[in-house]
Amino acid sequence: MTEADIEAATANYIDSLGADALAKAAAYTSGGHWLILGGLVVSAIVTLLIVRTGILARIETRFGPSSARGILLIGIVYSLLSTLFGLPWAIYSQWWRETGYDRTSQPLMDYLGQSAIGTVITTVMLSIFILLLYLLIRKAGRTWWIWSGGLVAAFVTAVLLLGPVLIEPIFNTYEPVPEGEVRIALEEMAAEADIPSDRLFMFDGSRQSNNFTANVSGLGSSARIAISDVAFGEASLDEVKAVTGHEVGHYVLGHIWRILGVLVGTAIVLFFLTNLVFSPVSRFFGASPNIAHPSSLPVLFFIIGALSTLATPAQNAVTRIGENEADQYSLETVNLPDALASALVKTAEYRYPRPSGLQEALFYTHPSVEKRVRRAMKWKAEQEQATAP
Repeated sequence: MTEADIEAATANYIDSLGADALAKAAAYTSGGHWLILGGLVVSAIVTLLIVRTGILARIETRFGPSSARGILLIGIVYSLLSTLFGLPWAIYSQWWRETGYDRTSQPLMDYLGQSAIGTVITTVMLSIFILLLYLLIRKAGRTWWIWSGGLVAAFVTAVLLLGPVLIEPIFNTYEPVPEGEVRIALEEMAAEADIPSDRLFMFDGSRQSNNFTANVSGLGSSARIAISDVAFGEASLDEVKAVTGHEVGHYVLGHIWRILGVLVGTAIVLFFLTNLVFSPVSRFFGASPNIAHPSSLPVLFFIIGALSTLATPAQNAVTRIGENEADQYSLETVNLPDALASALVKTAEYRYPRPSGLQEALFYTHPSVEKRVRRAMKWKAEQEQATAP
Protein backbone atom coordinates (compact mmCIF):
# COMPACT_ATOMS: atom_id res chain seq x y z
CA MET A 1 0.00 0.00 0.00
CA THR A 2 1.58 3.24 -1.17
CA GLU A 3 1.14 6.71 0.32
CA ALA A 4 -1.42 7.37 -2.40
CA ASP A 5 -3.27 4.20 -1.40
CA ILE A 6 -3.24 5.29 2.26
CA GLU A 7 -4.71 8.67 1.35
CA ALA A 8 -7.31 7.07 -0.91
CA ALA A 9 -8.35 4.59 1.77
CA THR A 10 -8.60 7.39 4.34
CA ALA A 11 -10.73 9.50 2.00
CA ASN A 12 -13.00 6.54 1.26
CA TYR A 13 -13.69 5.99 4.94
CA ILE A 14 -14.49 9.66 5.57
CA ASP A 15 -16.55 10.05 2.41
CA SER A 16 -18.58 6.98 3.33
CA LEU A 17 -20.58 9.23 5.64
CA GLY A 18 -21.99 11.04 2.63
CA ALA A 19 -21.99 14.73 1.76
CA ASP A 20 -25.12 15.56 3.79
CA ALA A 21 -23.82 13.89 6.96
CA LEU A 22 -20.45 15.62 6.60
CA ALA A 23 -22.12 19.01 6.15
CA LYS A 24 -24.32 18.37 9.18
CA ALA A 25 -21.28 17.35 11.24
CA ALA A 26 -19.45 20.51 10.17
CA ALA A 27 -22.38 22.71 11.18
CA TYR A 28 -22.82 20.92 14.50
CA THR A 29 -19.12 21.14 15.34
CA SER A 30 -18.62 24.79 14.35
CA GLY A 31 -21.82 25.72 16.16
CA GLY A 32 -20.46 24.03 19.26
CA HIS A 33 -17.43 26.29 19.10
CA TRP A 34 -19.67 29.34 19.14
CA LEU A 35 -21.36 27.90 22.21
CA ILE A 36 -18.10 28.48 24.08
CA LEU A 37 -18.37 32.21 23.46
CA GLY A 38 -22.06 32.16 24.26
CA GLY A 39 -21.35 30.35 27.51
CA LEU A 40 -18.90 33.06 28.56
CA VAL A 41 -21.48 35.76 27.86
CA VAL A 42 -24.15 33.86 29.81
CA SER A 43 -21.68 33.33 32.67
CA ALA A 44 -21.01 37.08 32.83
CA ILE A 45 -24.74 37.84 32.86
CA VAL A 46 -25.41 35.26 35.58
CA THR A 47 -22.54 36.64 37.64
CA LEU A 48 -23.91 40.16 37.33
CA LEU A 49 -27.43 39.04 38.25
CA ILE A 50 -26.29 37.19 41.37
CA VAL A 51 -24.13 40.08 42.55
CA ARG A 52 -26.87 42.64 41.92
CA THR A 53 -29.44 40.67 43.89
CA GLY A 54 -27.31 41.34 46.97
CA ILE A 55 -28.31 37.99 48.50
CA LEU A 56 -24.77 36.79 49.08
CA ALA A 57 -23.72 40.13 50.56
CA ARG A 58 -26.62 39.97 53.02
CA ILE A 59 -25.65 36.45 54.08
CA GLU A 60 -22.07 37.60 54.59
CA THR A 61 -23.25 40.55 56.70
CA ARG A 62 -25.48 38.27 58.74
CA PHE A 63 -22.85 35.63 59.55
CA GLY A 64 -19.60 37.48 58.93
CA PRO A 65 -17.00 36.80 56.20
CA SER A 66 -15.17 34.22 58.32
CA SER A 67 -18.13 32.12 59.41
CA ALA A 68 -17.98 28.54 58.15
CA ARG A 69 -21.76 28.33 58.32
CA GLY A 70 -22.08 31.56 56.34
CA ILE A 71 -19.61 30.39 53.67
CA LEU A 72 -21.46 27.09 53.29
CA LEU A 73 -24.77 28.92 52.92
CA ILE A 74 -23.26 31.29 50.37
CA GLY A 75 -21.95 28.28 48.42
CA ILE A 76 -25.37 26.63 48.42
CA VAL A 77 -27.22 29.79 47.37
CA TYR A 78 -24.65 30.58 44.70
CA SER A 79 -24.89 27.09 43.19
CA LEU A 80 -28.68 27.14 43.13
CA LEU A 81 -28.91 30.66 41.69
CA SER A 82 -26.33 29.88 39.03
CA THR A 83 -28.34 26.86 37.94
CA LEU A 84 -31.62 28.78 37.96
CA PHE A 85 -30.37 31.81 36.04
CA GLY A 86 -28.45 29.66 33.57
CA LEU A 87 -31.26 27.14 33.00
CA PRO A 88 -32.56 28.60 29.70
CA TRP A 89 -29.08 28.49 28.21
CA ALA A 90 -28.52 24.97 29.54
CA ILE A 91 -31.76 23.73 27.99
CA TYR A 92 -30.85 25.31 24.67
CA SER A 93 -27.22 24.16 24.51
CA GLN A 94 -27.52 20.74 26.15
CA TRP A 95 -30.96 19.55 25.05
CA TRP A 96 -32.73 21.63 22.38
CA ARG A 97 -29.72 21.93 20.10
CA GLU A 98 -28.73 18.31 20.66
CA THR A 99 -32.26 17.24 19.75
CA GLY A 100 -32.18 19.38 16.62
CA TYR A 101 -29.04 17.61 15.42
CA ASP A 102 -30.34 14.14 16.38
CA ARG A 103 -27.62 13.76 18.97
CA THR A 104 -30.11 12.89 21.71
CA SER A 105 -33.54 11.32 22.02
CA GLN A 106 -33.90 12.12 25.70
CA PRO A 107 -37.30 13.61 26.62
CA LEU A 108 -37.16 17.12 28.06
CA MET A 109 -38.65 16.09 31.40
CA ASP A 110 -36.06 13.34 31.81
CA TYR A 111 -33.32 15.83 30.99
CA LEU A 112 -34.69 18.28 33.55
CA GLY A 113 -35.07 15.53 36.16
CA GLN A 114 -31.48 14.38 35.74
CA SER A 115 -30.31 17.99 35.73
CA ALA A 116 -32.07 18.55 39.05
CA ILE A 117 -30.32 15.53 40.55
CA GLY A 118 -27.03 16.78 39.16
CA THR A 119 -27.67 20.19 40.70
CA VAL A 120 -28.15 18.64 44.15
CA ILE A 121 -24.93 16.65 43.87
CA THR A 122 -23.01 19.63 42.51
CA THR A 123 -24.34 21.93 45.20
CA VAL A 124 -23.22 19.63 48.00
CA MET A 125 -19.74 19.06 46.59
CA LEU A 126 -19.24 22.64 45.44
CA SER A 127 -20.28 24.09 48.80
CA ILE A 128 -17.71 21.93 50.61
CA PHE A 129 -15.05 22.96 48.10
CA ILE A 130 -15.95 26.64 48.52
CA LEU A 131 -15.73 26.39 52.30
CA LEU A 132 -12.28 24.82 52.14
CA LEU A 133 -11.14 27.30 49.50
CA TYR A 134 -12.04 30.35 51.60
CA LEU A 135 -10.52 28.81 54.70
CA LEU A 136 -7.37 28.32 52.62
CA ILE A 137 -7.44 31.92 51.39
CA ARG A 138 -7.65 33.21 54.95
CA LYS A 139 -5.09 30.78 56.35
CA ALA A 140 -2.44 31.05 53.64
CA GLY A 141 -2.89 34.73 52.82
CA ARG A 142 -1.14 35.90 49.65
CA THR A 143 0.20 32.44 48.83
CA TRP A 144 -3.22 30.76 48.89
CA TRP A 145 -3.09 30.07 45.15
CA ILE A 146 0.00 27.86 45.60
CA TRP A 147 -1.82 25.57 48.03
CA SER A 148 -4.94 25.55 45.87
CA GLY A 149 -3.38 22.78 43.77
CA GLY A 150 -3.50 20.42 46.74
CA LEU A 151 -7.16 21.25 47.34
CA VAL A 152 -8.04 20.65 43.69
CA ALA A 153 -6.05 17.39 43.69
CA ALA A 154 -7.94 16.14 46.74
CA PHE A 155 -11.33 16.97 45.28
CA VAL A 156 -10.63 15.60 41.83
CA THR A 157 -9.27 12.41 43.36
CA ALA A 158 -12.40 12.07 45.50
CA VAL A 159 -14.64 12.55 42.46
CA LEU A 160 -12.66 10.02 40.43
CA LEU A 161 -12.84 7.48 43.24
CA LEU A 162 -16.52 7.99 44.04
CA GLY A 163 -17.82 8.70 40.54
CA PRO A 164 -18.19 5.12 39.26
CA VAL A 165 -19.44 3.87 42.63
CA LEU A 166 -21.84 6.55 43.84
CA ILE A 167 -22.44 9.21 41.18
CA GLU A 168 -22.54 7.64 37.71
CA PRO A 169 -25.03 4.87 38.68
CA ILE A 170 -27.53 7.60 39.60
CA PHE A 171 -27.74 8.67 35.96
CA ASN A 172 -27.16 5.41 34.09
CA THR A 173 -27.42 1.67 34.57
CA TYR A 174 -24.09 -0.16 34.41
CA GLU A 175 -24.19 -3.88 33.77
CA PRO A 176 -21.69 -6.58 32.82
CA VAL A 177 -21.32 -7.05 29.08
CA PRO A 178 -24.04 -9.53 28.02
CA GLU A 179 -23.13 -13.19 27.49
CA GLY A 180 -21.96 -14.03 24.00
CA GLU A 181 -19.06 -13.68 21.61
CA VAL A 182 -18.56 -10.01 22.39
CA ARG A 183 -18.13 -10.67 26.09
CA ILE A 184 -15.80 -13.59 25.45
CA ALA A 185 -13.64 -11.43 23.17
CA LEU A 186 -13.52 -8.52 25.60
CA GLU A 187 -12.69 -10.74 28.56
CA GLU A 188 -9.78 -12.19 26.58
CA MET A 189 -8.54 -8.68 25.82
CA ALA A 190 -8.86 -7.68 29.46
CA ALA A 191 -6.97 -10.76 30.62
CA GLU A 192 -4.11 -10.01 28.22
CA ALA A 193 -3.85 -6.51 29.74
CA ASP A 194 -4.15 -7.80 33.34
CA ILE A 195 -7.48 -6.02 33.78
CA PRO A 196 -10.06 -7.86 35.93
CA SER A 197 -13.04 -8.90 33.82
CA ASP A 198 -15.38 -7.28 36.34
CA ARG A 199 -14.04 -3.89 35.24
CA LEU A 200 -15.83 -4.15 31.85
CA PHE A 201 -19.33 -2.67 31.67
CA MET A 202 -22.06 -1.72 29.27
CA PHE A 203 -24.21 1.30 30.16
CA ASP A 204 -27.41 2.79 28.77
CA GLY A 205 -25.72 5.85 27.27
CA SER A 206 -28.56 6.07 24.76
CA ARG A 207 -30.66 7.56 27.55
CA GLN A 208 -28.79 10.85 27.19
CA SER A 209 -27.01 10.64 23.85
CA ASN A 210 -27.10 8.96 20.47
CA ASN A 211 -23.32 9.27 20.20
CA PHE A 212 -21.13 6.24 19.57
CA THR A 213 -18.92 6.31 22.65
CA ALA A 214 -16.99 4.49 25.36
CA ASN A 215 -14.93 5.71 28.30
CA VAL A 216 -12.60 4.93 31.14
CA SER A 217 -13.59 6.32 34.53
CA GLY A 218 -12.59 5.93 38.13
CA LEU A 219 -9.29 5.59 39.91
CA GLY A 220 -7.56 2.66 41.56
CA SER A 221 -10.06 0.08 42.74
CA SER A 222 -12.98 2.00 41.19
CA ALA A 223 -11.45 2.26 37.69
CA ARG A 224 -13.51 0.68 34.91
CA ILE A 225 -14.12 0.60 31.17
CA ALA A 226 -17.68 1.36 30.10
CA ILE A 227 -19.09 1.06 26.59
CA SER A 228 -22.36 2.71 25.61
CA ASP A 229 -25.20 0.55 24.40
CA VAL A 230 -25.18 2.77 21.29
CA ALA A 231 -21.77 1.34 20.40
CA PHE A 232 -22.95 -2.23 21.01
CA GLY A 233 -26.02 -1.62 18.88
CA GLU A 234 -24.22 -0.07 15.91
CA ALA A 235 -20.85 -1.80 15.86
CA SER A 236 -19.59 -5.12 14.57
CA LEU A 237 -17.63 -7.45 16.83
CA ASP A 238 -14.33 -6.24 15.37
CA GLU A 239 -15.34 -2.60 15.86
CA VAL A 240 -16.22 -3.24 19.51
CA LYS A 241 -12.86 -4.95 19.98
CA ALA A 242 -10.99 -2.07 18.33
CA VAL A 243 -12.79 0.55 20.40
CA THR A 244 -12.31 -1.45 23.59
CA GLY A 245 -8.64 -1.76 22.73
CA HIS A 246 -8.47 2.03 22.64
CA GLU A 247 -10.09 2.30 26.08
CA VAL A 248 -7.85 -0.45 27.45
CA GLY A 249 -4.97 1.72 26.24
CA HIS A 250 -6.18 4.61 28.37
CA TYR A 251 -6.52 2.25 31.32
CA VAL A 252 -3.16 0.49 30.98
CA LEU A 253 -1.17 3.62 30.12
CA GLY A 254 -2.51 5.41 33.20
CA HIS A 255 -3.77 8.46 31.35
CA ILE A 256 -6.01 9.36 34.27
CA TRP A 257 -2.92 10.24 36.32
CA ARG A 258 -1.67 12.52 33.57
CA ILE A 259 -5.04 14.25 33.43
CA LEU A 260 -5.00 14.67 37.21
CA GLY A 261 -1.54 16.23 37.08
CA VAL A 262 -2.55 18.62 34.29
CA LEU A 263 -5.66 19.67 36.21
CA VAL A 264 -3.67 20.40 39.35
CA GLY A 265 -1.00 22.36 37.49
CA THR A 266 -3.61 24.29 35.55
CA ALA A 267 -5.54 25.06 38.72
CA ILE A 268 -2.48 26.62 40.37
CA VAL A 269 -1.84 28.84 37.34
CA LEU A 270 -5.49 29.85 37.06
CA PHE A 271 -5.79 30.70 40.75
CA PHE A 272 -2.58 32.74 40.52
CA LEU A 273 -3.90 34.75 37.58
CA THR A 274 -7.29 35.08 39.25
CA ASN A 275 -5.60 36.56 42.31
CA LEU A 276 -3.90 39.18 40.10
CA VAL A 277 -7.01 40.43 38.32
CA PHE A 278 -9.65 39.84 40.98
CA SER A 279 -9.95 43.36 42.44
CA PRO A 280 -10.63 45.32 39.21
CA VAL A 281 -12.94 42.65 37.80
CA SER A 282 -14.87 42.45 41.05
CA ARG A 283 -15.32 46.23 41.10
CA PHE A 284 -16.63 46.05 37.54
CA PHE A 285 -19.37 43.65 38.64
CA GLY A 286 -20.10 45.72 41.74
CA ALA A 287 -18.84 43.17 44.26
CA SER A 288 -16.30 43.45 47.06
CA PRO A 289 -12.73 43.74 45.72
CA ASN A 290 -11.48 41.71 48.70
CA ILE A 291 -10.91 38.17 47.46
CA ALA A 292 -11.32 36.83 51.02
CA HIS A 293 -14.96 37.95 51.10
CA PRO A 294 -17.19 35.01 50.09
CA SER A 295 -19.89 37.39 48.87
CA SER A 296 -17.64 37.95 45.82
CA LEU A 297 -17.68 34.23 45.03
CA PRO A 298 -19.56 34.68 41.71
CA VAL A 299 -16.78 36.94 40.43
CA LEU A 300 -14.10 34.51 41.59
CA PHE A 301 -15.71 31.64 39.71
CA PHE A 302 -16.40 33.77 36.64
CA ILE A 303 -12.72 34.70 36.35
CA ILE A 304 -11.62 31.10 36.84
CA GLY A 305 -14.11 29.97 34.19
CA ALA A 306 -13.00 32.60 31.69
CA LEU A 307 -9.33 31.80 32.23
CA SER A 308 -10.09 28.08 31.95
CA THR A 309 -11.63 28.73 28.55
CA LEU A 310 -8.46 30.49 27.42
CA ALA A 311 -6.40 27.55 28.70
CA THR A 312 -8.52 24.99 26.84
CA PRO A 313 -6.24 24.70 23.76
CA ALA A 314 -3.27 23.75 25.96
CA GLN A 315 -5.35 21.20 27.86
CA ASN A 316 -6.75 19.81 24.62
CA ALA A 317 -3.23 19.36 23.27
CA VAL A 318 -2.36 17.12 26.22
CA THR A 319 -5.60 15.17 25.79
CA ARG A 320 -4.93 14.61 22.08
CA ILE A 321 -1.57 13.08 22.95
CA GLY A 322 -3.34 10.54 25.15
CA GLU A 323 -5.88 9.77 22.42
CA ASN A 324 -3.09 9.15 19.91
CA GLU A 325 -1.39 6.82 22.37
CA ALA A 326 -4.63 4.92 22.99
CA ASP A 327 -5.20 4.52 19.24
CA GLN A 328 -1.68 3.20 18.85
CA TYR A 329 -2.23 0.76 21.72
CA SER A 330 -5.36 -0.58 20.02
CA LEU A 331 -3.53 -1.02 16.72
CA GLU A 332 -0.58 -2.78 18.35
CA THR A 333 -2.58 -5.13 20.60
CA VAL A 334 -5.81 -5.72 18.67
CA ASN A 335 -4.47 -5.10 15.16
CA LEU A 336 -7.82 -4.34 13.54
CA PRO A 337 -7.04 -1.13 11.63
CA ASP A 338 -10.07 -1.30 9.36
CA ALA A 339 -12.40 -1.94 12.29
CA LEU A 340 -10.87 0.96 14.22
CA ALA A 341 -11.23 3.20 11.17
CA SER A 342 -14.88 2.30 10.58
CA ALA A 343 -15.65 2.76 14.29
CA LEU A 344 -13.97 6.17 14.29
CA VAL A 345 -16.07 7.24 11.30
CA LYS A 346 -19.16 6.71 13.45
CA THR A 347 -17.87 9.41 15.83
CA ALA A 348 -17.47 11.82 12.91
CA GLU A 349 -21.22 12.41 12.98
CA TYR A 350 -20.74 14.66 16.00
CA ARG A 351 -17.10 15.67 15.53
CA TYR A 352 -16.34 17.00 12.04
CA PRO A 353 -13.60 14.74 10.64
CA ARG A 354 -11.79 17.31 8.49
CA PRO A 355 -11.18 20.43 10.60
CA SER A 356 -8.53 23.00 9.76
CA GLY A 357 -5.29 22.79 11.69
CA LEU A 358 -6.25 25.87 13.71
CA GLN A 359 -9.72 24.56 14.47
CA GLU A 360 -8.30 21.27 15.71
CA ALA A 361 -5.62 22.98 17.82
CA LEU A 362 -8.11 25.33 19.50
CA PHE A 363 -11.17 23.17 20.01
CA TYR A 364 -10.61 19.44 19.52
CA THR A 365 -10.10 17.16 22.51
CA HIS A 366 -9.34 14.31 20.07
CA PRO A 367 -7.21 14.29 16.94
CA SER A 368 -9.39 14.68 13.87
CA VAL A 369 -11.04 11.48 12.68
CA GLU A 370 -9.26 11.93 9.36
CA LYS A 371 -5.85 11.86 11.08
CA ARG A 372 -6.84 8.88 13.20
CA VAL A 373 -8.11 6.91 10.20
CA ARG A 374 -4.94 7.78 8.29
CA ARG A 375 -2.88 6.44 11.18
CA ALA A 376 -4.85 3.19 11.08
CA MET A 377 -4.37 2.88 7.31
CA LYS A 378 -0.66 3.58 7.65
CA TRP A 379 -0.43 0.89 10.33
CA LYS A 380 -2.25 -1.52 8.02
CA ALA A 381 0.21 -0.76 5.22
CA GLU A 382 3.19 -1.31 7.51
CA GLN A 383 1.86 -4.68 8.67
CA GLU A 384 1.19 -5.77 5.10
CA GLN A 385 4.70 -4.77 4.11
CA ALA A 386 6.20 -6.59 7.11
CA THR A 387 4.39 -9.84 6.27
CA ALA A 388 4.87 -9.64 2.52
CA PRO A 389 6.96 -12.49 1.07
